[in-house]
Amino acid sequence: MTQTTTAATPSPERLTVGERAALGKAARAAVPRGSHGEYQPVAGRFDPVALLERQSAARVPELVPIRYGRMIESPFRFYRGAAGIMAADLAGTANTGIRAQLCGDAHLLNFRLLASPERRLMFDINDFDETLPGPWEWDVKRLAASLVIAGRENGFTDKERSAVVRATVRSYREQMRGFALMGNLDVWYARIDTVGLQALVTQQLDARRGKLVARALDKARSRDNLQAFDKLTHLADGQRRITAAPPLIVPVTDLLPDLERGRLERNIRALIKRYSTSLQEDHRHLLGQFHLADMARKVVGVGSVGTRCWIVLLLGKDDADPLLIQVKEADHSVLAEHVGASEYSNQGQRVVAGQRLMQASSDILLGWERAKGMDGQTRDFYVRQLRDWKGIVEPQTLVPEGMGMFGQLCGATLARAHARSGDRIAIAAYLGAGDAFDKALARFAERYADQNERDHQALVDAINSSRVSAEAA
Repeated sequence: MTQTTTAATPSPERLTVGERAALGKAARAAVPRGSHGEYQPVAGRFDPVALLERQSAARVPELVPIRYGRMIESPFRFYRGAAGIMAADLAGTANTGIRAQLCGDAHLLNFRLLASPERRLMFDINDFDETLPGPWEWDVKRLAASLVIAGRENGFTDKERSAVVRATVRSYREQMRGFALMGNLDVWYARIDTVGLQALVTQQLDARRGKLVARALDKARSRDNLQAFDKLTHLADGQRRITAAPPLIVPVTDLLPDLERGRLERNIRALIKRYSTSLQEDHRHLLGQFHLADMARKVVGVGSVGTRCWIVLLLGKDDADPLLIQVKEADHSVLAEHVGASEYSNQGQRVVAGQRLMQASSDILLGWERAKGMDGQTRDFYVRQLRDWKGIVEPQTLVPEGMGMFGQLCGATLARAHARSGDRIAIAAYLGAGDAFDKALARFAERYADQNERDHQALVDAINSSRVSAEAA
């Protein structure tokens, strides 16, 4: 894949503020801001279905058709599973040479309400399966394209979609310029909590819509560990068990014969004990007060379908003191082929390190481990609480004004994450006070949405020709 040549970026710690700003402005000459609006598939572009098949080769075979079945539902659902395709396309586009820790899959549904360890409701990035350091603009482009794709499905006009993207990118740019003026500790402690969120919507929404936002916040607070416990478990012969919902949730008792089941349960029990060493000592002590009660295989998301994922029910002082955790396989990031391998040999550690760096406040039980599976293969995993005050937007319900506001929140959040890990002064100087970058990304997002529709159709055609199999679930 052809990639724009860029100069190596010196460590910002060795440069003055003026030198860092000059670095950002110099990048404009090599990669003009308007050039980000261009997108054309390279000659002899890869087969997108072949790329998906290559990813699927390492996944649980019987779950792969579910992945394809979800991806063909709509261009937006396809886009959620196509981070690897977009990474390959972005590798051939303009590159500023200024790096930050990337989410790697910064589409709009990966921004949501989450709980902080202090039990405050925060707005932040949620999914870090693909996280790696790379060109900061790749995350912004993936976010921008997701808004156009969702806007098309909602019937927004060209003008409405452009306004949504420009508002989102303007929010990123203005927030980054603000972070460039702040001290390092102030940037590190910056966050969007419910107080700031409600203040923002009060300024921009009428009373009726403000009440809708307040109800959404209350709903997110209700989506806690106990709510997940009630929904996902039941009593069987006096014991709490995970409720089967095949093929999406399959308890280990239904998945394997007794001998293999016992071996898997011992392996997961040992994994949880070993993973606890990646936690802070006080959090390790807390986890040690719970014992394993049941476990099940779970299908998650769109792009993650087919990866090995377990939900584990732990109980504390009694059956009314539950903890549900997710043990999820971590493979190499789809970015690695284009931006370089992770510094971490354990891919679970890569995910955790990226999440802790980009999120304002992370799950106290977030950690990683490596384990051998039933097939004898050694794989990396990361572990987190299954649900903790999560609230997610429903894009199909958004009108242009609402999507524009949500995009601004996403842009501001992404800027804060990049400011923590990258050279915020250089990025801000590159972006500048004008709207050249905003307009460019509005053009790019439309062009990439066209590409995404062609790739979605390629997968539909592959299924119709029986090249690959799809299953609704």
